[in-house]
This record gives sequence, C-alpha cells and structure tokens, in this order.
Amino acid sequence: MFFKGPPLPASPVTIRLPRFAAIVLATLLAASGCTTSSVLESSAVTPLVSEKYAAIVVDAGNGKVLFARAADEPRYPASLAKMMTLYLLFEALDAGKISLATPIPVSANAASRPPSRMGLKAGQTIDVETAIRCLATKSANDVAVAVAEFLAGSEEQFAAVMTSRARQLGMRSTVFRNASGLPDLEQRTTARDMAALSVALRKRYPHHYHYFSDRSFTYAGKVIRGHNDLIGGVAGVDGLKTGYIRASGYNVATSVRRGGRGLVVVVMGGETAKSRNAHVEELIEAYFPRTVAAAAPARISRPAPAGMPPPVAQDVVATSHAGAPGPTPPAAIGQY
Repeated sequence: MFFKGPPLPASPVTIRLPRFAAIVLATLLAASGCTTSSVLESSAVTPLVSEKYAAIVVDAGNGKVLFARAADEPRYPASLAKMMTLYLLFEALDAGKISLATPIPVSANAASRPPSRMGLKAGQTIDVETAIRCLATKSANDVAVAVAEFLAGSEEQFAAVMTSRARQLGMRSTVFRNASGLPDLEQRTTARDMAALSVALRKRYPHHYHYFSDRSFTYAGKVIRGHNDLIGGVAGVDGLKTGYIRASGYNVATSVRRGGRGLVVVVMGGETAKSRNAHVEELIEAYFPRTVAAAAPARISRPAPAGMPPPVAQDVVATSHAGAPGPTPPAAIGQY
C-alpha cells in the first residue's frame, strides 16, 4: 500500500495536505481580468441542448477562459475520473515506489467490475505500464479498481486520496468515490475542475503524457482500440480522456496543440459521442485563433466559496456533498 488517506466523512473535516511546491495550476485558478460572463457574451458557438451539458475552453498557455457554459455546475465525471487515477499512478512512479514493470494483483472485487473492462481474472497480475494503457485508452474499470487497491489498500481509501489531491490542485468542486467513474450519487465534478486536472497532467507529468495520445495498444496478442476518435481525427488533438455513463452523457477532456500553442477543451453531457466530438471540434476551430501569449499568467476566473482558503493553503476543508444539489441520479450503467 503506497497511499493512505482517511475515508471521506459524512460531515466536514479538515484534511492536512502536504506542501506542493509550485502549485501545478498557478495559471488556472483564482481571479483574473477575464470573467466567465464576458466570455459567454462574446461566444459565437452554440451550446449543446442537454440538461447535462457543460463546457469550458481554456488557453493552456496562460489559463485564460475563452468559452464557458455551466462550467461550475455539478456533473458526473464518468471515466474522466480515471485521469486522477492515472495522476496518482504517475506520482507513485516518479516517487520510485513502483516501476513500469511492477506487477499489480487483481482481486475478485476488481475482476467483477462491469464494462468497459479487460476481462482480468482474480489472481492474475498486470504490470504497471499495461495498466496505464488500459486506463488511458481502453478505460478499463477492472484495471482501475486493481490500481486503487494496489496503491491504497482499498478503493475507498484511494478515492479519499483522489479527493485530497483534487483539493491540492485547486479542484474545489470535485469529490471522488471510486477510481473508475462508475455511477455513485456522491461522485461529482465540474467542467472547470476537469480542465484544471487536464492541464495538471501535462504540466506535472509531461514524460508520461504520451499515454493519453495512444489510439490503441496490444495486450495478450490482441489489438485493443480506444474510444477517443478526436485523436487522429482533428488536427492537433494529442489526447486525454473520454467518459460515459447514462447519468453523465458523453464526456471528454481534450488537449489540442498547434504551432506551439495549446487549448484544453472539456465538454460534458453530449447526447452521443458523435455530437460531442463535433461540438469539441467546433470549439477548437472557433477559439484556437484567440489564444494569445501573455506577459504574466492570467487565471481562470472563479470566485472562492465563502470560507474557502486559496489553493495553496495547507489546511483544506473537504465537505461531504451528501444532500447537496447535484445532477440527475445515475441510471443503469452505460458502456464507457
């Protein structure tokens, strides 16, 4: 067990977080001169028609919000949660606690997870590098649980660490309850928080980022293809993650780079993967020309909740979301 964290309580509790030298999202959080409302007024892109819809477009170079709609409204992450699972796996790798060849045991609990999955059997092992590919490309739920149990002893403990790390990165509206993104009434995030995590992954782990660009990989002699058709389908898109459960609709976090500049686009709540992808492409083409280099970092405009310390604070209050207004409860599991 490499990570240890207390289970999330039903009432507020102060979680002690370690100092994170040079917070990864210094360019993405706190106030800036560009407000969300002013961005929306100038928007020429038509949002998707869905009560689950939320979206944000961020200039990855300076953190400026170019487009936002319902970006701070609670949404289910679906398999976008696996980006944090991978973040913690990369963290363990870089700390020297594990290597790419380290075997991860598969429990009966992990093997029983519903699709999307690799079909692993209890008692098997899977090496860390293959696990990374299974999470980033196949979005395998059985592998996500195996990783969680391996790193933290249980998926519950791992989810607590995921939430603590989210707070450390300034993701104030995200609560994780599992490592996969499978339906849970208390698991939630926002488009803004998923954009913050997307930027953090590249900034903190550029040497591991290439896994998010893979369209397929080979496992046990078979070619395993991914779900992200934006990679290779839209110029400059270099990765990140898709997700789907019925309660969330079709989600995606997308990174695109052209000519040394970059955007992060998060779209949640698409009715179909095709319509979601088309909307992402529309946002890219509409806002990529607007990326500008800034002399000093601009930051995502976001008023801090009452009583909430800034992201760099050592003590962060993690509050249970039980009973709080949220998105429509999860229905039956859909194919990721």
